[in-house]
Amino acid sequence: MNETAFDFTGRRRLIGCLLALGGAGAMRAARAAETGPAHDHADHGAHGVAAQTEVKQRELKYQVPAVTMLDQRGRKVAFDKVLDDGRPVILNFIFTSCTTICPVMTQIFVQIQAKLATELDKLHMVSISIDPEHDTPARLLAYTKEHRAGAQWDFYTGSSEASIAVQKAFGAYRGDKMNHEAVTLLRGPRGKTWVRFDGFASPDVIVGAYRALAG
Repeated sequence: MNETAFDFTGRRRLIGCLLALGGAGAMRAARAAETGPAHDHADHGAHGVAAQTEVKQRELKYQVPAVTMLDQRGRKVAFDKVLDDGRPVILNFIFTSCTTICPVMTQIFVQIQAKLATELDKLHMVSISIDPEHDTPARLLAYTKEHRAGAQWDFYTGSSEASIAVQKAFGAYRGDKMNHEAVTLLRGPRGKTWVRFDGFASPDVIVGAYRALAG
């Protein structure tokens, strides 16, 4: 398969994922994918989506690094502490200027938020920027409003060193934002074991795993 054909196939898979998720945000992202990204992330989208149509689920243990991060309101937080406040955690990695993998990841979280609407006060949803140089707290706050993120859903940025430390701790660091992959992580309240989904796990699959852990 030549490069043009591969890129086309990857883009069609991305559009299929977005349309399957549904919702206004997914529809906008699908239209963006149809016409092509407005920045230089084309390879990131085509190759990334094509490689992540298969979902792998594993249980792993991670050591959350004691780094300082900033949330979308500009507040400094001890990252290991905010993940250990007694609530179950659902976590992913995104960056706001991405028009390929990240819109899918974000729409999955939007639907998880909707499916758990009556339980959100017991849950902590976390999205970590892998592009902290551009993803300022103000930009993350605008992103939360765009996607109607609730109070249980926090976005974190910080120094490049802090972001990389978190990515490495969770086995999500790929050296460059262009190479990042779809990863979702779930941990029960004060649990030690994380459920890791590599690929685009559906909202129903993640919610099912959440309910099994949250008990």
